[in-house]
Amino acid sequence: MASSLHHHRYSDAAYLDFCKANPNLSTERTAEGKIVIVPSAGYESDDQNAEVIAQLRVWANEDGRGRASGATAQFFLPDGSALSPDAAWVSYDSLEKISPEERRRFPHLAPEFVIEIMSPTDRLAAAKTKMNRWIANGVQLAWLIDGDHRTVYVYQPEKSVEIRKGVLKLACKGPVKGFVLQLRTIWEGLK
Repeated sequence: MASSLHHHRYSDAAYLDFCKANPNLSTERTAEGKIVIVPSAGYESDDQNAEVIAQLRVWANEDGRGRASGATAQFFLPDGSALSPDAAWVSYDSLEKISPEERRRFPHLAPEFVIEIMSPTDRLAAAKTKMNRWIANGVQLAWLIDGDHRTVYVYQPEKSVEIRKGVLKLACKGPVKGFVLQLRTIWEGLK
C-alpha cells in the first residue's frame, strides 16, 4: 500500500529535486501536490510487466509512429499529478511538442496509451481510480491487467469500462491500432 508525504505541496521543480535526492524511492505525485511512495511490485508482477513492455516495444519499433516506455517513466499530467504507468506509448507527434530537455525528465504530457498491471500490494479500487485519472488527463486508451483474476479492464474516454475475462490476446483500437497483447504468459505467471 502506498504512503504519502502530506506536509508539503511539491511543485514540479521541487518534486524533480526530491526524486533526484531519493533515487532509490519509487514515487508519484497527487494532483494536490503530495508525494506518494509506491511499493515495489514483487518478482512475478515485474515479470508480467517486462513481458508487456517487451511486446509493446517490439510493436512500437515495427509500427514507427511512437515510442514505448516502462514503469520508471513518469509524466506530469494536466491536473498536476505526476504518474508512472507500468507501460506507455507516446506518439512522435506528442513527443515533438516538448523540448529534448523535457524528454530527459518527466514530460508534461499524457501518453496516448497506458497499461497498468496489478501487483500484490495494489488494491483494485485504487488501481481503478488511477485508471480514471489517466483518462481524465487525456490518455486515449488504458488497460488495467489483473493477472490473478485473468481480467483486463479497458478504459477509454466517454465510454463505460469494458471488462475482458480470460482472453488470450487483446487487440488495440485507437492510438495504437495494430498492437495485439498476447496474455498467455501473463495469465500463467511464474511456474
